[in-house]
Amino acid sequence: MAQTPKPLLYRPPPRWQWWAAFGGAVAIHLTAVAVAQKREAPAEVLADIPTAVVEATLQASEEPTPPPEDIPLPEPPPPPEITPEYVEETTPPPKQPKAQKMAPIKAPQVAGRPGAMSISSAKALATYAPRPQYPYEARSRRVTGSGVCVVEVDPGSGSVTSASMATSIGNPILDSSATIAFRQWRFKP
Repeated sequence: MAQTPKPLLYRPPPRWQWWAAFGGAVAIHLTAVAVAQKREAPAEVLADIPTAVVEATLQASEEPTPPPEDIPLPEPPPPPEITPEYVEETTPPPKQPKAQKMAPIKAPQVAGRPGAMSISSAKALATYAPRPQYPYEARSRRVTGSGVCVVEVDPGSGSVTSASMATSIGNPILDSSATIAFRQWRFKP
């Protein structure tokens, strides 16, 4: 039986590539050696440098040097006034508005509506009464005010059917916030 040649997984490079690489490396090394030898020899040190001997003598004078004069020092400046590093600033409290006599708010009397009631009796019957949100825009501009909101309540369920501003607060943002809060209110049926 004749053996069939098996495929080679590794095929060595041809001989000419190996010899070309070896010859290139030898050429580079020979060039480096030639360049290193071609450098000029260091300049010869001149041996005929004239030398001279210098003799120095120091003669002391018979008069001693006088001591330095005492210079009067100026008086130091007066010490600065001592102030504390941290001073707490006190701001006056904000001015309180003058106390006005508050009258109870009465619901507007509308003809044909026998169920109109005052705010105090409405609060007594409320089971859920969230306060209106103070919107950031109004708070940053320090907008305030007061108004009257008319709320209609379904007597069977106690939920608010409609809420509208009878007297505006003076700012549409605050009016909207108030009506949204009053629409969430719940009352005893």
